[in-house]
Order: sequence, then structure tokens, then C-alpha cells
Amino acid sequence: MFGYDSFRGSQREIVDQVVGGGDALVLMPTGGGKSLCYQIPALVRPGVGVVISPLIALMQDQVDALQALGVRAGFLNSSQDYETRREVEKAFLADELDLLYLAPEALGGGTSATWRLLERGNIALFAIDEAHCVAQWGHDFRPDYLALSMLHERWPDVPRIALTATATSRTHDEIAQRLNLRQARHFVASFDRPNIQYRIVPKNSPTKQLLDLLRTEHNGDAGIVYCLSRASVEKTAETLSAAGIPALPYHAGLDQRVRATNQSRFLREDGLVMVATIAFGMGIDKPDVRFVAHLDLPKSIEGYYQETGRAGRDGLPSTAWMAYGMNDVVQQRRMIDGSEGDLAHRRMLSTHLDAMLALCETVDCRRTRLLNYFGEQAEPCGNCDTCLNPPQTWDGTVPAQKLLSTVYRLQSERNQKFGAGQSIDILLGRKTEKVAKFRHDQLSVFGIGTELSESQWRGVVRQLLANNLLAVEGEYSTLTLTEGSAGVLRREREVMMRREPEKAARSSGGSSGGSSKKPVVELPPEAAPVFERLRAWRAGVAKEQGLPAYVIFHDKTLRQIATQRPATLSALGTVDGVGQAKLERYGEQVLEALASE
Repeated sequence: MFGYDSFRGSQREIVDQVVGGGDALVLMPTGGGKSLCYQIPALVRPGVGVVISPLIALMQDQVDALQALGVRAGFLNSSQDYETRREVEKAFLADELDLLYLAPEALGGGTSATWRLLERGNIALFAIDEAHCVAQWGHDFRPDYLALSMLHERWPDVPRIALTATATSRTHDEIAQRLNLRQARHFVASFDRPNIQYRIVPKNSPTKQLLDLLRTEHNGDAGIVYCLSRASVEKTAETLSAAGIPALPYHAGLDQRVRATNQSRFLREDGLVMVATIAFGMGIDKPDVRFVAHLDLPKSIEGYYQETGRAGRDGLPSTAWMAYGMNDVVQQRRMIDGSEGDLAHRRMLSTHLDAMLALCETVDCRRTRLLNYFGEQAEPCGNCDTCLNPPQTWDGTVPAQKLLSTVYRLQSERNQKFGAGQSIDILLGRKTEKVAKFRHDQLSVFGIGTELSESQWRGVVRQLLANNLLAVEGEYSTLTLTEGSAGVLRREREVMMRREPEKAARSSGGSSGGSSKKPVVELPPEAAPVFERLRAWRAGVAKEQGLPAYVIFHDKTLRQIATQRPATLSALGTVDGVGQAKLERYGEQVLEALASE
């Protein structure tokens, strides 16, 4: 049915566990094949597999993709009219579905019409997708997930499988506890995505840097650009569009119809760039996203991992690129200070941010650092920016003391607080209008920092902020000392800093610190035109049927067909991703496309 002749990783053990009636908690990276872990048991076990998913806007696409494989799938949600719902309900009660998709809200804590419908049917299993939504302090928290523990109370003999693409051990434990999955067998796959190249560059005109990345490495590719604010999303999408790169905005402030249209276009058209807040992306199944870019610092490694994981689901080389600067640290620290929740919650947010900053500032392999965060040991990958172009460290203790002394003297001698720019002007001995106005040229630290440039001083500020040796406060992000500052000022603590690689320092472009080549897998010369012909055929079929192109066949499958040039239906049926239903529906057309020169 699915067109694969073997399982990947722990898929087989998970399938066996659920087919045998056991519960499972599955942590597996995006693109790792989570869906098969409940789709196959739903086909094997008697009854209908019920999938709880928070992704109402994507249910239609998920069901279309399954139906294209020959799976009898349906969904119930608020987007349907009465007659459509009735048809799906009838099919469910008649055991004429293999899989039924529902939103957690539809269960209504055991009192809804949908709950009563489930009580009348024959259920093969419950699959709880995006299970991290149950974690109360996660940014994807959905209150209705908390009620899903009731499923086991009402259907104790129906196996449950909870799945997520990202979770620390703490979130993992929270999922098991809140969903009453303490007796479940746990499956934790490797979080490594070796096809993704991680790159973090110093922020310097980030939109220009992004344009350079797209023009030199990802021209014509589909990708996602994440921004922190709605205004930044709109502005970046406009800038990209004006530069000839087809880009669409997506954020919670847009009209729901505009969001739905933009999401649908991104899924169905080739080469579009979605510029979005984190409101976009969960459940996006588009396999050929070649890059994910961040123009602002994510709040946590979990968020970063989840967002970058939307690149390269097909296993082909892809880029995770981020521009990161001092203001990102300032902004995130201020957001934590102003966040809701108690002191313990703010401390947890600070811990998450510190881990994210450590990833940005590391001089070691980024992939190793990322995997270590999830409790996984790994050797340096040789395919991230710090491996390809290793940065050096330097003893920044004296510059750190100079900067912290400047902040101290402003506060103690003048009872004043300023942002980073004023402290840097003082250290560089600049007689600006503001320096003259406040007579800062009379401070003993005036002009003592000319050994570094302004950009180098900004790096010093950024790294002190990242390491909590300096803090920001108030509406104007003024600098202030921390408990850790005293140890540096008293020469009790050494401060080692990251020196950006020379290549990165010279370039403002997207390729700094990483590969300068477009990360694609080259086809044999004779296969390239065949692949393009197959893509053109697929685009026509997808448009005619109103489906995303990848629902017909993935690029990876078309590449294999173009390379192998199967001449018969039976040979075509051996290609990964060509299942029985697709072979019957599209096989002859594919052979015709291969034969036409």
C-alpha cells in the first residue's frame, strides 16, 4: 500500500507493539516516519484507527494523501457542512474507514456528540499526534489535550500511541503522566537529521543576508522564513517579493481565509517561500522544503529543532540558517522578564534561552550540541558551519572588564543607565552629541577601548548578555550589572569569547560560515531532463486533481524513477514510494512520460 519494502529505525517494533494491543509513546524526528507507526496498525487491527490531531487546517490534505494511497480515511471537524459530516459518521459506524481524524476539542471532555459517536463504533486504536501539545508550558500547549487521559478510562482495551517530533526528557515525562501512559512502551529514535546543514551567522542587515542565501544557494526552492513579530513577517515577505522571490506572509493577525489560502498555495505550488511566525508549520507535510531560515532567535532549542525540522523531510540535503545578534538576546531576556507565570516558570524560560544561546555561541559542532540537549551523544558531523569553518576563541577578559566598568561608572558616578550604543561610544572615545551632553568624555573609561572595532564591541556585549554577565532592563533596554559581573571585575573569572571566522567577518551574505554550494543531490546528466519531464507531468496531474504535488509522488520517488527508467509496471512497482494504488492510478502515465523524448 505504501510502496516501501522495509521499515526504518524502530518503526517495526512500534508497529508490532500497537498491533499486539500495547500502548506506545514515540519520540521521532520530523520526517522520521511517525505516521506509519499508527497507520499500519490501523489497517491491520479490526475497527477504525482514531487519530487525534490539533491540525484542523491540514486534515483535508492528510486525508487526501491517504486516499491517494488507497487508505479509507476521513475526518470530522468544524470546517464541514452537515451532510458531509453525516456521510463520514455513517462510514465510521459501518466500519468503512481505516482512519478517522479528529481535533481534541471535538471530544468535549467526554460529553460531545463526537464522543457519543465513538462509543457506538468499533475502534482499532487511538493515535495522539503532536503529543507535546499536552505539555502545559510549551508554546504549542492545547488545553483540550489534558482531557485525552479519559480515552484510557473509557476504552481500557484499545491501544494508544502518542507521538511527537520533539521533547526533552522533562516533556517526555510530562506526556506520559498527563496522558496516563505510564505503562506504555517508550520508543526514542535518534534526533539526528544528517541531511540538514545547521548554520548561524552574525546578524548584519539580516534581510540582505537572507536574499544572498536565497539567490546563491536556494534560487527557486521552497522554504520557510521565521520572524518573531507580525510586522517583521509582512515587511520581509514584501521585500522578498519585490526582489523577485515569490513569498507569502502567515501570522495569527491575518484574516483566516488569507491564512488558509497562503498555506494551501505553499503546499500546492513549487518554489514558494512562506514568511511566518511560529503560528505556522506544525504538521506541514511538504517534503521538499529545502531551507528554513530564522531572522530572529527562537525561544528554546525545542522550538528551533521543531522549526528547522520542517526542512528536508524527503531526506535530501537542506539548510537550517539563522541570523543572530545582540538585540535578539536583549529582546528575549525582556520577554522573559515580562512573561506570565511564577518565578519557577520564568526560570525555566531562562534555562531554555540559555541553552539556545549556548548553541549560537558554541565553537564546537552545532549538531553535537543540539543532540546533547536531547540526551544523545554524537561525534562532530563535518557538515555544520562550525565544523566546515571552525571559529577560534580569544581571551576577552580585559575587554569584558572595560565594558562592565563603563556600565558600573555610569551607574555609580552619574546614577545613569544607557543602552549598549552609548557604552561603546564611550569606550571608543567618540565625542558624539549625547557624550557631550552628559559629559561622558570626562569618565575615566572614555577612549580606553580603541583596540576593538564597534562590531567587535557589539560581539562582546552580545556574549556577556548570553552568559548572564550583563543584563538589560526597562523599556529602553539599558545595560545593568548582574551577580556574575563582580567576579569578572575582580579578575576572579576568565571570559573566553568566540571569534567569528574570517570568512564570516568579511561577508554579509548568507553563505558565511558554511557551504558556498547549493546543497542538492545531483542527478546523472541523462536523468536530469527525465526528472524535469516527470515533475511537469506531476504538476499537471496535481493541478487537475486539486492536490499538492507531493501527494502524487515525492521528488525522491521521481528522482529514482528518472535514474532507473523502469520500462514495465512491475519494475515501476519496485521503486520506493510507488504503492499498489498509485501504480494502478498513475503507472501507465509515468511509463508514457518516460517514453516520450
